[in-house]
Amino acid sequence: MAEETAIFAGGCFWCMVKPFDTQPGIKSVISGYTGGHTVNPTYEEVCSHTTGHTEAVEITFDPNVIGYADLVDIYWKQTDPTDAMGQFQDRGDSYRPVIFVNGAVQKAVAEKSRQQLIDNNPFDDPIITKIEAVKPFYPAEDYHQDFYRKNPQRHELEENGGRSQFIERHWQD
Repeated sequence: MAEETAIFAGGCFWCMVKPFDTQPGIKSVISGYTGGHTVNPTYEEVCSHTTGHTEAVEITFDPNVIGYADLVDIYWKQTDPTDAMGQFQDRGDSYRPVIFVNGAVQKAVAEKSRQQLIDNNPFDDPIITKIEAVKPFYPAEDYHQDFYRKNPQRHELEENGGRSQFIERHWQD
């Protein structure tokens, strides 16, 4: 059985799990931290904005069921790709939008998708989401994993903090 991984940062990782986790072909979605300079950071360290990490999700998927391009499309619809200073109510560098690519194929897919978004820009502001090479990924503490299942009411509050309205306004299918 073939498996690949994808890493996306788009604000609070609590809100990034469910949209991927509910898709066919997804083996796991792990909340964690990447892109920084500290080994195995804690949530408190990342929140201090001193480690350089961003909250992200690492998705393990079966490419025979769901392709990387499909995951990138889902990613765009969960983020505000025009906001470099965070996402929705989550502010700061640890919430910046980044697609972390693992190799030339993922990079080409992500860059093509970003260019299509730029060309068809449904936003008033420019697309700023970065595409960067994969960096070490550190799983977050257990209480952050599967947050939307463990805390459905709090997840709904987080989701409704601007993210849902933004998505509905800009990503009509």
